[in-house]
Amino acid sequence: MSADKIMTIHVSAEVETKLLRLAERTSRSKEHLATEAVSAFVEQEQRTIDNIEKGLRDVAAGHVVDHDAAMAELHAVIDAAEARQS
Repeated sequence: MSADKIMTIHVSAEVETKLLRLAERTSRSKEHLATEAVSAFVEQEQRTIDNIEKGLRDVAAGHVVDHDAAMAELHAVIDAAEARQS
């Protein structure tokens, strides 16, 4: 397991105020909340990049659906859901 690293970030006064208020309300340190926020952001961005790369591989392999066919399927699902609600 690697050791934690220390980073310095710059935030606006507004963000700092909100972070301090959140820290007080949750009984957590602002450092803990900032670490959680950065970790969540990095994970989300990594998932986004992974999904984009997967999509590009699918396109390169010819695994695509025609736009009109996709829209037709989407409208059919919506119509079926609306019919069930009536």
